[in-house]
Amino acid sequence: MPTVELIEYGMASPVVREIFDDIMATRKVDWVNNFWKALAIRPELLRRTWHGVKSAMAPGLLDPLTKELIYVAVSVTNGCQYCINSHTAAARKKGMTEEMLAELMEVIGVANQTNALADGFQVEVDDAFRHGGRGA
Repeated sequence: MPTVELIEYGMASPVVREIFDDIMATRKVDWVNNFWKALAIRPELLRRTWHGVKSAMAPGLLDPLTKELIYVAVSVTNGCQYCINSHTAAARKKGMTEEMLAELMEVIGVANQTNALADGFQVEVDDAFRHGGRGA
């Protein structure tokens, strides 16, 4: 059960409906998912968050599937069940196969393991890697 009342479209203020309409139009769907309904309790939070997501997920140098795979990876690492499921569904719609999902989970697992080991051992960053390999 959510910790706040979900704001359904029919109960929403005109400001929230406008944002919901943009969400549906951008995503080419006829419904608003629960995440956005929860944020609608604070319209400005809904607006800021939607604008951030809309901007980050808009066409750019990374293809749409890659962006969804990144979202899945971050969601797994953060332990967000809602986000794992919603972005896995979105990635499937963009062409992710079961084999790709399995490989992604393998990479996530190894990355989390090696990150924890590097942090635990307090490994110094190699000079060649400093500044992301851009040099000194």
